[in-house]
Parts: sequence; structure tokens; C-alpha cells
Amino acid sequence: MSSTRPRRPASIGILIVTLLCASVSAAQDSKLSPEKKSQIEAAVSKFMATAHAPGVSVAVVEHGEYEWAEGFGLADVENNVPASEQTLYRLASISKSLTAVGAMQLVEHGKLDLDSPIQKYCPAFPEKQKSITTREVMGHLAGIRHYKGGPEDLEVGNTKHFDDPIQGGLDFFKNEPLLSEPGTKFHYSTQGYTVVGCVMEGASGAKYVDYMMRNVIAPAGMEHTQVDNRFSIIPYRTRFYEKTESGTVRNSEFLDSSYKIPGGGWLSSAEDMAHFEVAILSDKLIKRSTRDLMWTPLKPTGEAPNGYALGWGNTTEGNLHCVSHSGGQQGTSTDFIIAPDQGAGVVVLANIEGVRAGDLAKEILTILVGVPAASGK
Repeated sequence: MSSTRPRRPASIGILIVTLLCASVSAAQDSKLSPEKKSQIEAAVSKFMATAHAPGVSVAVVEHGEYEWAEGFGLADVENNVPASEQTLYRLASISKSLTAVGAMQLVEHGKLDLDSPIQKYCPAFPEKQKSITTREVMGHLAGIRHYKGGPEDLEVGNTKHFDDPIQGGLDFFKNEPLLSEPGTKFHYSTQGYTVVGCVMEGASGAKYVDYMMRNVIAPAGMEHTQVDNRFSIIPYRTRFYEKTESGTVRNSEFLDSSYKIPGGGWLSSAEDMAHFEVAILSDKLIKRSTRDLMWTPLKPTGEAPNGYALGWGNTTEGNLHCVSHSGGQQGTSTDFIIAPDQGAGVVVLANIEGVRAGDLAKEILTILVGVPAASGK
């Protein structure tokens, strides 16, 4: 991104002091132990100081229960609005994990066959040189491209608004050839999750967003989670920031994410994402057997597996097995981790792009369970 736009930057020294001092407590009766809370707050402060993050919200789950969330720094630097546990951030690619749960519900109810050609449910996506299945698309093994990349890539900085995120999103890539034969290689693809959204519409008979709100978002108790619609007035939505090479914080490049809602277009809060983790751990959204299937890594035939399953990454370090996903786009860096055997989870949401939210999430998980967490998707 260009660093030559004529903006009057915020003073980094003043900003960092503000970040470290302006925190909003989530709940007065937190179940999190004072020792762990103190360690987590210290880790967040260090992260914000080094990353120059204007605002960060964090939540933790222990013993399968939502225990604590808090906001640090500012959701809106210009207007001095503090971040809180309810501040809404762009989830970016964490959206894929939400979408995967919705798709697996349809599998569980017998409405979606993961191994049928996707055109059975999504005829708007043309047939390719080889048949593609929903399982392959969800695991990034379908050969569907990600963003094009380069200075002419209008998708990454899309400014056009689509009232229909599925059909509008498909038009960006649906007529292009596949990058590789389906099932053979891992090609991470946010575009592919637009196809998953299309499949879900065909399988459910409902619009993707409507289905997700009724069957995933609401049942999980995610009261503020919604689509990132730039025209809507959305309470608690953060402003979005980037930083220059010198560390100056400024407003991020513009993005209308309406073309990629299933793979990168949801807004959520640390509190809501903690409720999502609890719903997953308690089998509230899908059965345990369905969850295990969703978390089973796929094995490409042409290369070594990398731990990615169906919308979730898997890592194992010693006896600690984790499932997770990270996200990054204009004005946001996100990560969430679940250690299912320990009933623990962490959510980290930052309103600045290009920072390593996953490092902070793993550090917090280590504080919770006492075992270092490995890196993941």
C-alpha cells in the first residue's frame, strides 16, 4: 500500500500512552483468576506497544465457559472512542470458520453431500476441466484461485457494493480456469468460500446471510455479529487503520467486502467470538461427530498435508491439539484458537492490518493452559 497520502499522522508517543491507559473492563465478576488476567493484560500491552495497534479486544474461554473479555486502546482514534469487548472488528478470514459450521449443519441434516459436484447446489458456477466437490472447496483443494495480486488487483481493494454477495462475488472469478487439478494441491482461496456460500444457498433454499444469522449467529448467542456493510449504521463498529513503514498510524485503504462475505466479510466482537467458541465446544451448533469431521485435515494427493481441514486449521504441539484460524485485510488483524481437550479458547481482534495477532493469541493460550501453542492457520 502507498505511504504517500497527505494525512496528518497521529503522534505515536501520545498514541501509545493512550493505548496502554484506555481499557474497558468486560465484566466486574470475571471468573478469570487475577494472576492470569494480570499476565494477559501485560501481554496485550506489550503487543500494542510493539505493533502500534490503536485498539485490541481480547476474550478467553476456560473449562468450556466464557470467562472474560476486555478492550484496550481506541476503536476510533480521531474521536477518542475506547475499544471494548463489544467493539466490532472485521473478522477477515475467520469468516471461513463461521461459514464452515453453517455448511456442516447442512451436511448433518442430510441436505448437503460434501462429495457431490458443486453444480448440484450451485449451478451458477460453471463446470471446469475436472469435477469439483464442496469438500475440496472448503479445504482449499479445488484449484480455485485466491486474489490475483499485483497493482491491478481490484478485488483486494474492491470499492463496488454488491447487494447479493454470492452472485456478485462469483463474477470475479467463476469463468477462469483452475490452478491445479482438484484434490491435488492446496491453494488458499477466499474466492472459493463464495462458492461455498452459493452451495449453502442451493442446499438450504435460503440466502446465505439469512441462513447464517438464523442457524449459526443467533443460536451461538452472537448478539452483535453481522455483515460488514459500509452503508449501514452499525453501533460499536471500529474504525480501520494501517501503519506506514515508519510506524505512523493512519486510516486504512478503502474496502467494500460485500463480494466476499462467506470468506472474509463478517464483523464480530471478542465477546461474540468467545460465545462462538463456547457453542462449538458444547456441541450447540453441530454434533461432536460432525465437528470432528470438520476438524479432520485433508490430504492433497500431490503434496504433503498442512493441517487445514474444512474451514479450520489444525496444529499439535506435544499434547496440546488446537484448531484455529487467522484473518487479515484492510484495517484488521485477527486470530482465534480453541484447545478442545482443555476446553480453552482465545480471541484476539485488532483494528490495524499487518500485525501478528496470532502471536498474542498463542501467548494468551499458553497463559491459560500452561502449554505452548503451535502456529496454525
